[in-house]
Amino acid sequence: MSSSLPYQLSSSTTMKIGIIGFGPFGQFLAKTMIKQGHIIRATSRSDHSKLCKDMGISYFRDILSFFEADHEVILISTSILSLQEVINSMPLRSLKGRPILFVDVLSVKEYPRDVLLKVLPEEIDILCTHPMFGPESGKDGWKDLAFVYDKVRVRDLATCSNFLQIFESEGCRMLEMSCEEHDRIAAKTQFLTHTIGRTLSEMEIKSTPMSTKGFETLVRLKDGTEKNSFDLFSGLFLCNRFAKQELKNLEIALEKVKQKLSGQMTMEQNLK
Repeated sequence: MSSSLPYQLSSSTTMKIGIIGFGPFGQFLAKTMIKQGHIIRATSRSDHSKLCKDMGISYFRDILSFFEADHEVILISTSILSLQEVINSMPLRSLKGRPILFVDVLSVKEYPRDVLLKVLPEEIDILCTHPMFGPESGKDGWKDLAFVYDKVRVRDLATCSNFLQIFESEGCRMLEMSCEEHDRIAAKTQFLTHTIGRTLSEMEIKSTPMSTKGFETLVRLKDGTEKNSFDLFSGLFLCNRFAKQELKNLEIALEKVKQKLSGQMTMEQNLK
């Protein structure tokens, strides 16, 4: 891991950034990028033209026109499960001979890395990232929030560092690690958190007059998880090869707890 970035540039350096997928997360990132003075363009399957006009963003309904614009960075902010469909719709031939940095912000990393390496022209740089925060956790600023990145294929170090400076200048903890390492850790943290939250949601737990602080922590976990789509949870499971093992580990741990409780019940019966 590394927190040092070469070619440190000021946050006032203007970049032309195109965002593919202008849902809540894309909008969330765009607000800070606009605040910093960057030029933002967007395209999405849903019509966000009015919202973009209000935000001062150029909105492209036509994907070809979007790709023909003079972006320095194209940022992919789609759902995990829709990535392949979105990639298939891109007129990638229009990128030939153009030095552009492709960035993804998906919550898994090996999957988008492999897809982008397979389809993008060799001259296109690839930066895989995961801002470990969102509209809720980052609503009061990004200071001390983690931003993970992997320079998968980067030759234009100045453009890459300028993009990373967007997050460093907001106070993010910049963590450079491989896509594989990210997914291994994320399976033990993010996926496990979502799994427990979803389980608590199925149990329909609620606050009570006699709730302890520990139980209220579980309620907040459940409530926070429910704010995310089930598609995100599915993507964390289906597109992270380490997630299946963590789900098994959780099942094994629960079974061990049940066995210990059964042992206590057997001991109690023998004492009678």
